[in-house]
Amino acid sequence: MKPLPIATLPIAAFGIGLLAVWSLFVGVSDVSLAALFGGGADQATQVLLVSRLPRTLALILAGAAMAVSGLLLQMLVRNRFVEPSTAGTAESAIFGMMMVSLLAPEMPVFGRMAVASLCALAGTGLFLAILRQVPLRSPLVVPLVGIMLGGVITAMTEFVAYRQDLIQSVRGWETGDFSAILLGRYELLWLSAALTGVAYLAADRFTVAGMGRDVATNLGIDHRKVMALGLVIVSMTTAAVIATCGMIPFLGLIVPNVVSLVRGDNMRGSLPWVALMGAGLVLACDIAGRLVIHPYEVPIGTMMGVIGSALFLYLLLRRNGHAG
Repeated sequence: MKPLPIATLPIAAFGIGLLAVWSLFVGVSDVSLAALFGGGADQATQVLLVSRLPRTLALILAGAAMAVSGLLLQMLVRNRFVEPSTAGTAESAIFGMMMVSLLAPEMPVFGRMAVASLCALAGTGLFLAILRQVPLRSPLVVPLVGIMLGGVITAMTEFVAYRQDLIQSVRGWETGDFSAILLGRYELLWLSAALTGVAYLAADRFTVAGMGRDVATNLGIDHRKVMALGLVIVSMTTAAVIATCGMIPFLGLIVPNVVSLVRGDNMRGSLPWVALMGAGLVLACDIAGRLVIHPYEVPIGTMMGVIGSALFLYLLLRRNGHAG
């Protein structure tokens, strides 16, 4: 398939902008243009600035960051079916959040994210260590190992949470939901935006590292340092998103795979598209979740679970069809 020309990138960004504007006006409270410039302008303006605008920014930042994290993890592991929720990364971050709530409930949000990041990094490192001991006869073995590892970590987390009456908090982190996002409760996601920028600056190194240790070493790249940087970016980004809005499943898996079909495997060329498509998909799912049973909401974790699982199955069947 012929790659999309770079000139279409501004068009895609404009489409994301339209979705963002639409997101500002969807909800139970009346934040229409008539309300903003009419008699109830004060209340409508307050809802817009305190709730709708922070929520829309959080959707864009979280969607872009998690999609890029999926792309980065796939490059480092050299497997198209890996992302934070299929590598034990997200589950480990949730375990870290639960332990902070249990042992240091007064810890500030940045401290919580730091602990969750360390746990996510440890979980991802354990995932990679297991992969080195498992014969990888099929690409599907890698995500299966990650899913099993994530299941074990989730079982441990929920057992401790159940015994300590923290199961409701754990359920909240396991299901992505932006309904509680307000001004002052989403700013941690700007850190994930900065980490996405770092990933873009080091994109060429990640691309080379994804070719294997021997190739990277022959080209003068310190494979170990590049791997460490990539895993730190993925862990911190995942922890920031989970601490803010909970886990968004399948996003980091399906978006990079769809983009690779039209842009190829060069990370520098694909990363802007991955970020835009991730943001757009999260915006679209959130808007749909607010409209499908209006005035109630379907959490975005549920929407992404349905759409993501269907696309995941399609990618699996498509790969098997080509293999046959």
